[in-house]
Amino acid sequence: MDIYEQIVELRRQGRRGAVATIVNVRGSIPSFQTAKMLVRDDGSIVGTIGGGCVEADVWQAAREVMESEKPKTLKFDLNQDPKYDTGLVCGGTLEIFVEPVLPPALLYLFGAGHVASNLCRTAVPAGFDVIVTDDRSSYATKERFPAASQVHALEFDEAMRKLDPNESSYIVIVTRGHRDDMRILRWAVQTRARYVGMIGSKRKVISIFKTLQEEGLPAHLFDRVHSPIGLDIGAVTPEEIAVAITAELIAFRRHATSTKCSTTRRPARSKIENLEPRRTLRLTKELRVSLRGSSCPLGLKLFAFRVTDILPTFCYLPHHVPVG
Repeated sequence: MDIYEQIVELRRQGRRGAVATIVNVRGSIPSFQTAKMLVRDDGSIVGTIGGGCVEADVWQAAREVMESEKPKTLKFDLNQDPKYDTGLVCGGTLEIFVEPVLPPALLYLFGAGHVASNLCRTAVPAGFDVIVTDDRSSYATKERFPAASQVHALEFDEAMRKLDPNESSYIVIVTRGHRDDMRILRWAVQTRARYVGMIGSKRKVISIFKTLQEEGLPAHLFDRVHSPIGLDIGAVTPEEIAVAITAELIAFRRHATSTKCSTTRRPARSKIENLEPRRTLRLTKELRVSLRGSSCPLGLKLFAFRVTDILPTFCYLPHHVPVG
C-alpha cells in the first residue's frame, strides 16, 4: 500500500497524521526531489525523506502539526550543521513542507427542523460530514437533507446508544423541545466530541445546566458547551441562524479567536451555581417589560444587561422561529 492509500485509510479510520514533503533543494539529491513521509498519530511512519537527524526533526514537527492542525515549513542548512547527514545531500539546503492529515469533521445534528435543514445546507460545503437524527420520520428524510451523509429517524435515546463521537466530532442540538435538548446535552457533554453546542436563550441554558448539575453531573463538563449557539451576527431567520452556527463551527475548527463567539458569552459556571431560579425569572420579566414597544424585527430581543455581575450577557431568540 503506497503512501496515498495509507493517507486515505488513516482518514477512513478517523485518525490523524502529517505528511512531510521535500519541496525545495539546493544541493545534489536527484532521487529525492519529491520524497514524502507520512507520520501517523501513533508515531509510526510510511516512506522516508532520507533518514538521519533531518528525519528525526521532521518527525517531531509532524507531531506538532497534528496537534496544531496547521502546516509548517522547515528549512535545514546542511552546510552549517554536520549533524544533518542524511546520506543524500553533499551540502546545500533542504526545505520540507509538513501538512496535517485530519479525519473528516463529523457534525452530529440532533433535530430536523427548519434551523437544522438550513444548517445542513451551509455546513456541508464548509467541509462538515453531517449526520442528522430526529425522532420524527416525516422530518428526518433524505429529501429534506439531501446533502447529509446519514439521516436517522430514531428515538433520541436509541440514537445516542449507537453513536460514538470522537475527538473530531461536533454535536449541535436543535431539537423542538426543552426535554429533548436536556437529555441529549446530558449525553453529549460526556462524549469525546470536540465541540458541543445547543440552541436556546440564556434562561433556558441556565435552567438546563442547573437541572443536570442537580442530577449529579460535574459542573466542569458544561465549560465547553457553546450556548446560545452561533456567532453573534444578529441572526433572526432560520437561514441566518444556520449561517451563525456554521460560522462558529468554522471558527472553532480553525482555532479562531473571535470576540463575538458564543464561547465568550456563555454562562460562567460559578454564576450558574449561585443563581436562584426565582431571582432569574424576576429579572427576566423586568428586562422584557423594559423593552416593550421596541422595534426589533420579528420581536427579536437581543441585548446586553449587567446586574451587579450576577448575570452574563442575555440573548433571546425569537420565540416564534421554529427550531425543532
